Amino acid sequence: MFRRPDGRTFTRDPTDVADGVDVYASVEGDLEPWLAAGFVELRRENRYVVWTSGRDPAPPPPGFSVATVDQIDLDRLRVLDDLLRQDVPGTDGWRWEPSAFVEETAAADPQLYVVAVDDASGEYVGIARVWGTRLGFVGVAREYRDRGIARALLGRVFAVLAARGVTEVTTEIDVENVASRRTIEPLGSRVVGQSVELVRRIR
Repeated sequence: MFRRPDGRTFTRDPTDVADGVDVYASVEGDLEPWLAAGFVELRRENRYVVWTSGRDPAPPPPGFSVATVDQIDLDRLRVLDDLLRQDVPGTDGWRWEPSAFVEETAAADPQLYVVAVDDASGEYVGIARVWGTRLGFVGVAREYRDRGIARALLGRVFAVLAARGVTEVTTEIDVENVASRRTIEPLGSRVVGQSVELVRRIR
């Protein structure tokens, strides 16, 4: 079992549970052993393959710029990351420990971890990051949405990947997360699988 920064305890084995805490799991395939062990379904995610090439990168909208993570103040970025996760199904309550966030960020490829900046205020307003060939996260603060910022961030990292010969990435989106689906589905994506998040509640 392992505990995430949102306080949720996860397991990869239906028999590996602990008394006194809710235990979560993300499962692909046969759910029967999990249901038999007392787990119940919470939500579902579709797994997508998304093409990185074949389109011109969209520039950020006027008044915004895109910076790589090695140009960014990590304390301020951590605050934004925590904020954006509150709107992502399954990660509400997420709060990074500063040292863990620094360690996580240090492992990133800066060219594949980009941040949108409001040029007038200097505020960080959006994030996109790719780990290897997995699009791990893309998000924009609520008051800055619907301006093309997410598309510009994705265009930036996808152009880098395409130049490296990486033609596709994978990502996961909650089936009820309409905003994220509207961002990803028009980009030449296709659903290739699904996972189910389960929980075994304290009895």
